[in-house]
Amino acid sequence: MDAMENLLTRRSIRKYKPQQITDAELEAVLNAGKYAPTARGTQSPLMVAVQNPEDIALMSRLNARAWDKENIDPFFGAPTVIVVFGKAGHPNCVKDASLVLGNLLLAAHAIGLGACWIN
Repeated sequence: MDAMENLLTRRSIRKYKPQQITDAELEAVLNAGKYAPTARGTQSPLMVAVQNPEDIALMSRLNARAWDKENIDPFFGAPTVIVVFGKAGHPNCVKDASLVLGNLLLAAHAIGLGACWIN
């Protein structure tokens, strides 16, 4: 997929197939996240891929509870969840983590995976 087409056609996807993505697909997406631009080239955000259904269910309950919406699945049944952490105290942690998330979303779309940014 050409870069402009990827930028213009990516959409948030909230329905997922139950089968797990391949290790190669996960590695491709994470690799794109590693190459996101960051302030002063610190590459400080940390990405954690979660594929264990029990861990995702726990994270889903905690996320829903934080928003006072306990009867929803904020991850929409996604079999893989990637959490991006910004380095506490880093003056650009939110901006840097946001750029990583953008790369993850675009990479997923480029290889045919659906994805959605969840706060």
